[in-house]
Amino acid sequence: MGLVAALSISASVVDSSPFSTTGALVVANSPKDEQDTVYRQLMIWGFSLVLIAPLLSWTVLVCMGGW
Repeated sequence: MGLVAALSISASVVDSSPFSTTGALVVANSPKDEQDTVYRQLMIWGFSLVLIAPLLSWTVLVCMGGW
């Protein structure tokens, strides 16, 4: 159960990247002079979640038996 929950969390948490629908809307609705900054910040945020979320969710839900 913990492994399935960790996989689900890891798969859904990366929806805040600029390549998702929500992230693309955020970039498109930001002011023109800030779009590059918003895009870059969303890329950093999305990439950090790709690295951190699976490790954190696996550690808490599988290793520590948090489920």
